[in-house]
Amino acid sequence: MAAYNEKNRQERLRLIALLESLSDAQLEEKLPNGWRVADALAHLAFWDCYDVALLQEWQRNGFHKPSAEWNPINAAVESMSRTIPFPALRAWVRDSAEQSDHCVEQIAPVLADAIVAVGKEDFLFRSTHRAHHLNQIENLSGPKC
Repeated sequence: MAAYNEKNRQERLRLIALLESLSDAQLEEKLPNGWRVADALAHLAFWDCYDVALLQEWQRNGFHKPSAEWNPINAAVESMSRTIPFPALRAWVRDSAEQSDHCVEQIAPVLADAIVAVGKEDFLFRSTHRAHHLNQIENLSGPKC
């Protein structure tokens, strides 16, 4: 098993435990970057969905290095996150993380090697992105789970 699969699983389980412990009031709390906790969680769900879409595309049509403007995408996700009711947000975040990890577990080794070769291993190590935002959320007022 690839190292990223176990790390992804660990952070996904941490994410799910946090989702189950957060109240609606805690989802409204502001992070140091100005986002609400809910915004950061929607951000994670979006990027897990993006990861699935890219990995599936690469499996079908071969690998190509992605190019995107991350800041405008993140701003759009933040705006969208404010329209999602919290129960739906929790389900989306959990389901997206599970889908992303499953997709990463299924990719061909040759594709994984190509992704790593161009320095885009974050598409495999979803755990890195999750840990960053989970740490921000948990540091607001101590661990919530």
